[in-house]
Amino acid sequence: MRIGMALNYSGGFKETVAELADFEKAGLDIVFVAEAYSFDAVSQLGYIAARTERLQIASGILPIYSRTPTLLAMTAAGLDYVSDGRFTLGLGASGPQVIEGFHGVPYTAPLGRTREVIEICRKVWARERVTYEGKHYTLPLPVERGTGLGKPLKLINHPVRQNIPVLIAAIGPKNVELAAEIADSWQPIFYLPEKAADVWGASLAAGKARRSPELGELDTVGQAFLAIGKPEEVRPYIELGRPMAALYIGGMGAKGKNFYNDLARRYGFEKEAEQIQELYLSGKKDEAAALVPQELIEGMSLIGDEGFVRDRIQAMRESGITTLNVAPLGRTHEERIKLIERVRELSM
Repeated sequence: MRIGMALNYSGGFKETVAELADFEKAGLDIVFVAEAYSFDAVSQLGYIAARTERLQIASGILPIYSRTPTLLAMTAAGLDYVSDGRFTLGLGASGPQVIEGFHGVPYTAPLGRTREVIEICRKVWARERVTYEGKHYTLPLPVERGTGLGKPLKLINHPVRQNIPVLIAAIGPKNVELAAEIADSWQPIFYLPEKAADVWGASLAAGKARRSPELGELDTVGQAFLAIGKPEEVRPYIELGRPMAALYIGGMGAKGKNFYNDLARRYGFEKEAEQIQELYLSGKKDEAAALVPQELIEGMSLIGDEGFVRDRIQAMRESGITTLNVAPLGRTHEERIKLIERVRELSM
């Protein structure tokens, strides 16, 4: 099992990166940098590449709508170059609120666009002269849509790797099926191992049935808050997951267009999901957070004594998780380092 950690995109980034060498020594394998409506992830990933030696780096994730497919490929090749082959291109569709609200781009055909983006990226990395005729992207641009002067080009530089790993963040049935078919890694959110097979099992099986053997086994990334100690000492950390869960389940999308709310319903929390959304969209965020099911909060965390955390890691492993993307919760840097060391030991 790889041990990963996501960096906070809303503040304290430079301070965290300054400490990454200690996490690297403690056994951290990979670090993920998100891109919401925040600082861009690419500049931060380049900064991390320069400040680390062994640590793998990943975008977690870059939205497919905010860059052209060839720019995504160029960016991935550039980050793989400056990191000496340590980069994973994490992609996702994000959602209409961000894509249409912040980027001003229509949120259309996320499934088809994701497939085409990845196919184009792999052509660029192979240094082919890029020609592509898809439903959503055509290269070069045809004369009726441009000047007619476009010509097939190939990447000038030679990438460190022609097969840069691609991660897809997905929770919808068809998106998960696509990830299992064409991606190196799949990253869901709010991962509940006991219910993962019921929610995603059929999609994973369908995608893997069409998967190329050249891709190898699908790496599955599970996210979890991490705190190890006496129950009475670490239990308050469990509550930290409530506001975030309420934000996603209640506020990340309109009614009928909230993927995270749909996931909570598919987990069996239909009533709670509806109430959380009603409260959150009416501005009652604290009341919404209070209704996040305890079963969900505890089940997707690694918070408890060593026995509990060991059992939860085993449940993650048995459900298919191969990379644990943890958020170590400690009062000091030293405590967070020890958490990475201990979760590394418990995952072996």
